[in-house]
Amino acid sequence: MLCLRQVCLYMLRHYQARTLSSDLLLSQINSCTHEDEVFSLVGRNKARLSEKHVGIALNILWQLQKKRPLLLRTSDYIRNHSQFLTLCILAENKVEHMEDEAIVDTLYSILRLNVEGHDSLADVLVTEAWKRLERLSLPALSKFALCLYKQRRHCSPVIGKVAHIVDVNLDSIQDIRILSVLMISISDVISQSFRDRLLHKAGQLLEGKDEVHFNYAKRVLQFLQNVKLRYHPLLEKCNKIFLKSASGLDIHSISLILGLYEQLGFDNAEFRLVAKQLLSETIDDYYDPETFAKLFFTLGPMAGSKVRKRLLVTAVHMAEEFSSHQVLVILKTMQKMKCRNTHLLKKMASILHKHLDSYHVLQLVKLTQYLVVLRCHNLELFAKLKMLLFGFLKSSVIPADTAAIIRVLAMLPSFQVEETIINKAAAVLPQCRLHHLNCIATALVKWNHYDQLHWQNSSELCVKLLQKLNDSGFQRLQKANNLNLLLEELTHVNGEWFEEVLNEETLATCQRLIDQITWANVLQLSLFLIKTNHRCPSLLDRIASVTVENIDKIHPSEIYVILLLFSALNYDPPANEEFFESCIRYLTSNLSCFETYHLVLLGHALAVAGYFPPVLVTRIFNVSFLSKLDAQLAVLPDTLKQRVRSHLMKLNRAVCLECPEFHIPWFHEHYCQRVFRNSNRRINPLRQHVHRMLTEILGGSHYARVSVLTPYYYEIDFECILDENKKPFSCVAQNTPLDDVEGIYLRRDIKDEGRKALPPGTQRIALEFLDSKAFSKDSRHLKGEPAVKKRHLEMLGYRVVQIPHFEWNSMVLSTKGEQLEYLRKHLYGIQ
Repeated sequence: MLCLRQVCLYMLRHYQARTLSSDLLLSQINSCTHEDEVFSLVGRNKARLSEKHVGIALNILWQLQKKRPLLLRTSDYIRNHSQFLTLCILAENKVEHMEDEAIVDTLYSILRLNVEGHDSLADVLVTEAWKRLERLSLPALSKFALCLYKQRRHCSPVIGKVAHIVDVNLDSIQDIRILSVLMISISDVISQSFRDRLLHKAGQLLEGKDEVHFNYAKRVLQFLQNVKLRYHPLLEKCNKIFLKSASGLDIHSISLILGLYEQLGFDNAEFRLVAKQLLSETIDDYYDPETFAKLFFTLGPMAGSKVRKRLLVTAVHMAEEFSSHQVLVILKTMQKMKCRNTHLLKKMASILHKHLDSYHVLQLVKLTQYLVVLRCHNLELFAKLKMLLFGFLKSSVIPADTAAIIRVLAMLPSFQVEETIINKAAAVLPQCRLHHLNCIATALVKWNHYDQLHWQNSSELCVKLLQKLNDSGFQRLQKANNLNLLLEELTHVNGEWFEEVLNEETLATCQRLIDQITWANVLQLSLFLIKTNHRCPSLLDRIASVTVENIDKIHPSEIYVILLLFSALNYDPPANEEFFESCIRYLTSNLSCFETYHLVLLGHALAVAGYFPPVLVTRIFNVSFLSKLDAQLAVLPDTLKQRVRSHLMKLNRAVCLECPEFHIPWFHEHYCQRVFRNSNRRINPLRQHVHRMLTEILGGSHYARVSVLTPYYYEIDFECILDENKKPFSCVAQNTPLDDVEGIYLRRDIKDEGRKALPPGTQRIALEFLDSKAFSKDSRHLKGEPAVKKRHLEMLGYRVVQIPHFEWNSMVLSTKGEQLEYLRKHLYGIQ
């Protein structure tokens, strides 16, 4: 008994000494300030390291790296150190004894130190954490989910289990940091209803009382990108957080945010302005290739001429240091900037040779597209690209990749098509979506048109393949039974082949699935109808009724697109007044949802339809609003900038003519003159031909003037004046040439001076020839813009004669005599 007591006392003293020693070792590990200190402790105390020491040591190694800038981190040195291997082996052996949180922390630390995702230690930690999944706290669960996401286990069973736990416990999650990580991690394994619950919960947490860090908002954006959903309420909340946190954003965050905005089809001029100011002030701080590439991508498209020049010069100097990915970023941005800087383009082309073999197939496709659009003339580079693309095509088994390669091969200069390409295209047709079929068809039509098919029976093979393409497209549409999936396919489809072959069948399919039109897909359907320019009454009526019934569920920016459809096609649904008034009432109570330039586009769309909501008109034509608009225009893409300016002018003109009670002045005189002076005008043979006919009908060339600018700067093809006895009146005294623009005439009463009233009973006639663009597709129904022009010209005192292309080019008017008689009847108003 005495001996047993002595043994127990000895063991107790030994245990207390070991615990004291262990606690001291733990304290020493925690106080390390350099990785070598950690490794030194590990090396001296291998036999004494418990599972807790090992976990803490690995965590400290990551924490030390985390404190350093990216360029100063030494992850490679740590991973290759012998004592790091010791730690990994010890962790693997002791994993079953680790606490739940320690397992997750250890996994997170080694992954952040860039240990391979399928390293044996990582696999053991994942397996052990999976066993304890139900016991993990929500913070630990989110960290574990993030680790799985970093390991690309996006659709693994363990991620499915995580998603189930989140589903069950969603109501109890009150931390947006935890939720945003979980949302990203489980995004590939969730249902649509679960996705909607996550969106709702995220929206609630983003609006909480506590200030939300911009990193959490970035994660919400990444979730939206993962599920390919442009959900405006969340996007707007995230954008507000970014604007509030602007001072804390660096180049990495700004480039990521703008990149996600681009992928989601969302833009915010206010954020662009803030980003431009922040980056312009610190432009000299970006001297390494990675950050400069991000700066070029972010600032380049919205930079002024001086900053743009500096960016291009720096890019040339830094070109040799760019990685393969950074070269792609620079070329993509040059395309976006429409920048064909010869020096930089040549430099990029010269260094691409060393990177070509490192690109995967879709990167090569993008690279080729950028070079072609930027008009690169390096034939040696194109020859290498052709060889690589052709090699990928031969081994490709993915229809999307095959179609993308064929599409971009058709862009290459002087490309000689081989029979292998035709055979490869034929092999993948049954698996192709509409977009892929469109890519292949566009390439075939181009090759056949430019005679680039040179083997025996090439034309015959091409025709057969095109027929198979047509049949595949028809079959895919006829089998379609889900409107949402169909609209998703149609998003990226365009071009002549689709318009000529599948447009009508697509509309028929949409009509067949008309009962599936809901508030959730009216936007996609409206965009498709705008793109195809088709006036389909049954679909338009359904869109209008669904919109009115569910207007509170549809975001105001989407209501704008729906209104644009009806406005552009000049279509009135059955309950026209109710439709427009409901939309206008909803929009005017939600104007704060719109950006400044969006309000201009909205105002123009409504004006074309004949609506001028006072609250919208007075808001737009306000000095502070126009000043803000000018600032935002500076950061918009050139095409959008021109569109906004043009629509502001048209809205200004419409308000002056149709709503004089608003007392809005006409302030676009100089803008209009500048547009006409900068336009590349050519003599129109049709106008010359018709002018000769009018000269013959009226008895002299001075009785008809070609290309006249009216007050408010409408250009009309011909102007004639008839007195009360239907006799021609000379136009020479009524018109003066526009300075510096050949063949364009201003009406004298466009200015205050020289006003000359016409004699009583005199008619001023505007003769307009309307081409196919003035009408909706396969229809004789006038679109919105030409209808507004007619309305405004009549307000300016014209009798408007519109000659549709389908009448002028018809067989009925095949001779000159018939054309003369047709013009005479319309000029003199003879029935």
